Amino acid sequence: MATIDFWFTLGSTYTFLAVMRLPQISEKSGIDFRWRPFNVRAIMIEMDNIPFAKKPVKAAYMWRDIERRAAMYSLPAHLPIPYPLPELERANRVAIVGANEGWCEAYTVEAYRRWFTQGQAPGSEPNLSASISQAGHDPARVLELADSTDGIDALYQATEEARGLGIFGSPSFIVDDELFWGHDRLDDAISWRNNLDRATPG
Repeated sequence: MATIDFWFTLGSTYTFLAVMRLPQISEKSGIDFRWRPFNVRAIMIEMDNIPFAKKPVKAAYMWRDIERRAAMYSLPAHLPIPYPLPELERANRVAIVGANEGWCEAYTVEAYRRWFTQGQAPGSEPNLSASISQAGHDPARVLELADSTDGIDALYQATEEARGLGIFGSPSFIVDDELFWGHDRLDDAISWRNNLDRATPG
């Protein structure tokens, strides 16, 4: 099956528009998306790129833009929501545990659903435990793994890998060595993947 790496940070607002559509897009396109959590905030701070938190005019535009696009995709969203997330790193450490164990997608979709429809911040309660449980796992066990030294190091290593690939934002899609940044580049990434597959003798 054709594969695209989906690099994301749970806590990125625009990533909502990709996360909530990706399971259906994968089924329709026949492409397997590998969910790759990382900490985009660390990279953005290094780049001195904090786009919305201290820019009220731009933040107001962001909320309206996401609201319009969510309606276009028939995605429920009650905005604005808590942002930025105080427990972003914890939310993504859990996502990495899920990626290693095969339930990252279910956890991330539920965490975003609760964030955008109920105002529950990912990484904090009640979103955190509820999203882990919805993915079919015990919150106490998962949080012990996520909060361990190995869990903290796993997020750091994932972020270093993302940095090495030239990733600077979430969501990002990697097709072989090609980077596509932004939820609105998802169709481009799929087209690039399909063109590569057609050009490769089967």
